[in-house]
Amino acid sequence: MISPILVMLQSLGMKIVKSKQTINPFGGINFVFETLDELGIDKILETDLPTLSPQCKYQWKDLLYSFWSIYLCGGTHIEDIDRNLKHHLKNNPFVQVPSPDRIIDRFKSLSVTDDYLETDRGKHTHQFNTHKLLNSLLLKITKHCNLAESNNQICDYDNTVLHTNKADSEFTYLKDFGYQPGIAFINNHVAFIENRNGKSDAQTLQDKTLENMFASFKEQDIKINQFRADSASYLLLVLRMLEKEVDKFYIRARRSANLGKAIAAIEDWTEIELKGEKAYRSAIEYTPFKGATARRHGIKQEDLSTYRIVVTKQARKDGQIDIFTGDAYLYSMIITNDREMTMDEVVIFYNQRGKTEREFDTLKNDFGWKGLAFSKLAQNTVFLTFTAICKNLYQYIIESYSKKFKHLKSTFQLKKFIFRFISLPAKWVKHSGQKKLRIYAELPFRT
Repeated sequence: MISPILVMLQSLGMKIVKSKQTINPFGGINFVFETLDELGIDKILETDLPTLSPQCKYQWKDLLYSFWSIYLCGGTHIEDIDRNLKHHLKNNPFVQVPSPDRIIDRFKSLSVTDDYLETDRGKHTHQFNTHKLLNSLLLKITKHCNLAESNNQICDYDNTVLHTNKADSEFTYLKDFGYQPGIAFINNHVAFIENRNGKSDAQTLQDKTLENMFASFKEQDIKINQFRADSASYLLLVLRMLEKEVDKFYIRARRSANLGKAIAAIEDWTEIELKGEKAYRSAIEYTPFKGATARRHGIKQEDLSTYRIVVTKQARKDGQIDIFTGDAYLYSMIITNDREMTMDEVVIFYNQRGKTEREFDTLKNDFGWKGLAFSKLAQNTVFLTFTAICKNLYQYIIESYSKKFKHLKSTFQLKKFIFRFISLPAKWVKHSGQKKLRIYAELPFRT
């Protein structure tokens, strides 16, 4: 039977010579499999994940290597295993390729029960899912690849909205259904994931989330030196926790009447240039959350801590008066316990956390976070964690390979890596009783 593609090509008038020889267009994935084995990732998977029955045809290595190859070969869905990859990975010496259904069933079997929590004053029940085992695996592999060390680490925490109409997804603040997982990055590598439903915004019960995060870090013997987060972390219980868990923290502060009065009283401003325009910067000592907030949490006023707030202001172009300060300026504030950095250094260092937004874009566009595989929050937590591991492994791979291959750079996004390296015509052949990879291209190695 002539394939539809062949019929279409012949209709274009192109002369075609058929061949029964099968060549893998994703030959570069074999080098990735070899690298993962050399790293011992297969052994970590078998040791840390639940033991499978001896009768199982596919081990965790087969399931995960096959799953990760979907994204490393340019796929977007688990079904791409059957549609685009299985035929090319047939008889591969590194991995046995299972069906999509087998991968899906194994992932579902790993899911854990959701937590349903309530806030002190809230009317809603919040659905969270934290997978202790998989967070431990994520961090262990990240650390094993030397992407995270034990000391002097920078941690960035943020939440992102994953738009989806899954059966249990709920309405988000962006006026669409989805989930809103909380993610911690260590040196821009995913280090912790807590999945939460759409209506549970970033500040809701964040102290519980960070408590789980720091517990996961301690299990892997990782100490955070500096912690950065946006204004959703400007919470009394979070700040008190950070005092104990990290050396220095940097949080975007939120406006309030008391803080507005403190800022309005500042007389000593330093003129700076901000994006080519005049601006002003100063710093004050400030004790946040006095009064009702402290009483609600049973904290005495004298037990509240005083922090440094670095304030930057810039004239508003519309001339609108600020309700708190009574002047026509735009304000941004960073609260920190760091009194050693200069004001400018604090702002520059805090602004570097903007890289996390690019990491979210990469996870969504390259590693499947835009197209969640399952219909339940708990099962999608498994999916998010395994794709995050794939992203971290890719970072190790591109950094390692860029030192060997002239046409690769450590800054390449996944798509460029696929074009430059994975899309390498190759075929496994037997030679002298051994399997060898025959490559139909020239690899420009560094010398």
